[in-house]
Amino acid sequence: MSTFVNKILLVWGDKILRKRMLFVLGALVLFRVISHIPVPGIDLTRLQSFFEGNEFLGLLNIFSGGGLSNLSIVMLGVGPYITASIIMQLLTIIFPKLKALYHEEGDAGRRKFAQYSRIITVPLAIIQGFSFLTLLSRQDVIIPLSPVEMITNIMIITAGSMLLMWIGELITEFGIGNGVSLIIFGGIVATLPQSLAQLLFTFEPSQIPLYLAFIVAAAAIIFGVVVITEAERPIPITYAKRVRGAKVYGGISTYLPLRINQAGVIPIIFALSILLFPQLIFSFFANVDVAFVRGASNFILNALANPWFYAGAYFFLVFAFTYFYTAVTMDPKAMSVNLQKNGAFIPGVRPGDSTADHISHVVTRLTLVGALFLGLIAVLPLVMRGITNIQALTIGGTALLIVVSVVVDLIKKIEAQISIREY
Repeated sequence: MSTFVNKILLVWGDKILRKRMLFVLGALVLFRVISHIPVPGIDLTRLQSFFEGNEFLGLLNIFSGGGLSNLSIVMLGVGPYITASIIMQLLTIIFPKLKALYHEEGDAGRRKFAQYSRIITVPLAIIQGFSFLTLLSRQDVIIPLSPVEMITNIMIITAGSMLLMWIGELITEFGIGNGVSLIIFGGIVATLPQSLAQLLFTFEPSQIPLYLAFIVAAAAIIFGVVVITEAERPIPITYAKRVRGAKVYGGISTYLPLRINQAGVIPIIFALSILLFPQLIFSFFANVDVAFVRGASNFILNALANPWFYAGAYFFLVFAFTYFYTAVTMDPKAMSVNLQKNGAFIPGVRPGDSTADHISHVVTRLTLVGALFLGLIAVLPLVMRGITNIQALTIGGTALLIVVSVVVDLIKKIEAQISIREY
């Protein structure tokens, strides 16, 4: 406890770190303020009843920081930007030039890669904004919009999504931590009082064992996320001895740390984006006059409304995205080349392709553990909701997983900044 207090005092006493932390706090406050600026023409009563009867919009509302339930100008949150990032990551598999841009051209290449993601965000925000407004208009949640009003509102919503993306990038550059993750974190924390109030208002003495089980599960999730996030598999490496003049260099042994969960919380965010976006699109097509399109849309919506099918799809997507994101961010061949250039080798493994294959084999086995853990933790709240029929447990478990991962990542980055200042 004393160590924790000392670190807080050290962070607050350092002028640069204090400015970074205050910048993050100010950006999150600004985000919460603009998330309460609504678009015009809303029937709040119908809006509230519409969200209470729609589970996937309730989950999506978390990631917009409550902006969707208020139909605010940032009702889309960072969803379009996350979807654009997924598309760009998928394109690296198809186009080798994009993969080289992301992995081999350093910071300049990553900046250009991020710029492409920003460009794709605009049409995605327009499509999602139009779909939301049309869906809500058909449900009489908002008044019917004329073409000019529709275009105006779409422009406002798109600008709000781009503004939120910009705030996230400013947090990353001038604050501490990943800006987009922190915005999602801020949105989740903002919904916690409402979730707790829902649990209190629906409390019954007969449900005490369920609440106790939920508390135990929450503690287990926190413990498991911290353990898996911090767990490493060290690969021993040795530097070859080199003689220069009368001095001998190298000959030391160290290790290459490989994390069990290299992807962090990104697979959860990707999986939710993939699950929520089709539901929005097919909800839009469910009321069209074409019988085939309407029937296909209703069939897919009914399948996704099944909690067990939804949980299975959620688990599969989290599992697949864990492998995918790890493959995109880690290149065993590049690691092998870097080791060889620095005169390092893995004992018992030949340099070159053999080293790359060895690292790839270890990473694949580690990722299996991390992917299974993330998938099980992700679907656990859905299973609990299917058993207990308590809506707050569904949102609480998924949110808890993201919150813990973001907090752990933020603490590590703060400690890294403290270490830099000490050196």
